[in-house]
Amino acid sequence: MSRRTVIAAVDGSAESLAAAAWAAREARLRGLPLHLLHARQDRSPLFSPALAGGIGTASDGTTMTRHGAEHVLAETADRLGERHPDLDVSVDQVIGRPAEVLLSATEQAEVLVMGSRGLGVLGGFLAGSVSTPVIARAERPVVVVRPGGRVEDGAGGGPASSQYLDVVLGLDLSRPCDELISYAFEAATARAAGLRVIHGWTAPAVFDHDPAAADPGHRVARGLREASALTDVLRPWRGAFPQVEVTEQCVVGRAAHHLVDASSNASLLVVGRRIRRAPFVTHVGPVTHAVLHHAAAPVAVVPHL
Repeated sequence: MSRRTVIAAVDGSAESLAAAAWAAREARLRGLPLHLLHARQDRSPLFSPALAGGIGTASDGTTMTRHGAEHVLAETADRLGERHPDLDVSVDQVIGRPAEVLLSATEQAEVLVMGSRGLGVLGGFLAGSVSTPVIARAERPVVVVRPGGRVEDGAGGGPASSQYLDVVLGLDLSRPCDELISYAFEAATARAAGLRVIHGWTAPAVFDHDPAAADPGHRVARGLREASALTDVLRPWRGAFPQVEVTEQCVVGRAAHHLVDASSNASLLVVGRRIRRAPFVTHVGPVTHAVLHHAAAPVAVVPHL
């Protein structure tokens, strides 16, 4: 792959097929090729598909054979090619530990798209031995798509502006990184959609102990300062993307539940994750962790320093 591609992890499961369908639409929107990737691990009694989050295993709970993987990849590529005849689709299967294969693939990816089983007996897909390290360690954006959840409108032709719901961005003003904001604006631009930016702030603890500080006027003033700071951060981005209609929301309290609520009426939810290069890191941050478990829309996790 000589240029960046949209990569979808495919294993034949309903989760991965939903991810591939989403990835095809994303590739079409961005004018990029789509690469379907199957990470095939050798059969091993220690390999548990229940822990692997579905990546690299067949629906019957066994490790997929080379011929089985070839069939799934070819069938998926044909189906997507019929739906998007102008889309450049390639396929590949790589033998190795699925998490390591996918992490390596992200080096050439504009975005990696993975499927999610959503909430279940393991408490959500983050329990997976594949999903966790990929999301936590990838240095390119990773989008997680859940079958049966909200997928993007706009799959069926016609003017994009009439089909895509808003892109929602969760923004922490203590580290408003360019990579995260840029991704959200570009996603909204590709969809001809609006961008809703949600910033959550929490009143300092002194507000709970100092009667003077607890005066409602103090909270109002703090809220106005937060809103002004959000406007200042977004001002140059509005100038760079004048075609994107931006809605700013400053909300009191932690942003996670506000973002989950907003996801029910969004085409894509965008959140950030700080890059940590420790070899076994699995931490994604509390807000990102919460929305990955509960959001109704596809979630894009954008790594940043």
